Amino acid sequence: MARKKNTTNLTELLLQCVTQPDPMLSMLEWLCTHLMEAEVDQQLGAEKSQRTDGRSGYRSGYRPRRLDTRMGTMYLMVPKVRQGGYIPFFVTERKRSEAMLVQVVQEAFVQGVSTRKMEKLAHSLGIESLSRSQVSEMTKGLNEQVEEFRNRSLAGMVYPVLWVDALYEKVRVDGRIVSIAVLIVCGVDENGHRNIIAVEPMAEESRSSYGVLFQNLKDRGLSTLRLIISDALGWFRQSVSPFPEPHGSAAM
Repeated sequence: MARKKNTTNLTELLLQCVTQPDPMLSMLEWLCTHLMEAEVDQQLGAEKSQRTDGRSGYRSGYRPRRLDTRMGTMYLMVPKVRQGGYIPFFVTERKRSEAMLVQVVQEAFVQGVSTRKMEKLAHSLGIESLSRSQVSEMTKGLNEQVEEFRNRSLAGMVYPVLWVDALYEKVRVDGRIVSIAVLIVCGVDENGHRNIIAVEPMAEESRSSYGVLFQNLKDRGLSTLRLIISDALGWFRQSVSPFPEPHGSAAM
């Protein structure tokens, strides 16, 4: 059967429904902070507190800077340099830097981000001399935050209604561009608030992939289900087997 084209943007969906505090905004803020530190290291020819003959200047604390993005508003602490000053990359390359930063955070959710991707991001922002340790630290930190979001406990949380769907995203696998299904679960609590509680990339939509998704939700502590809203897939009810039969389900 031909797959129906889905034009929904993954980033927009995550931003509309994700819990507070916004994990994607937090990750973007974390990434900006580390990239600024790396950029200042490059400008000064030395890392923070490092003693070296190649140093060309010194830091002088931090100053707050508001940055409005499509993900929301951030308040960043921008490093100050004693002589010559420092202008962060998101000021000199505002539009391009925001688009690329958001892309990296989104990719981290879909398939994890690589050191190569992080180096490419830095180079595109004019940060040419990242050390291997800096690249490794940023890559590891971003991926760890995504894993923490994905595996956070749902024990004690009540979501009577779940909205379940899949979006198809293009990703690079072994040098080839392929389409994968990103399974999204949006929970609606008893006050009507919506939260993204699962973002899981799978090879395809199938009974087994949704079965893995719901088993993961159960393992994380989700219990009470009254209504599940999903596509009209004939095998969908069987994939919810880790949970007692919900009182109802609706097909979109």
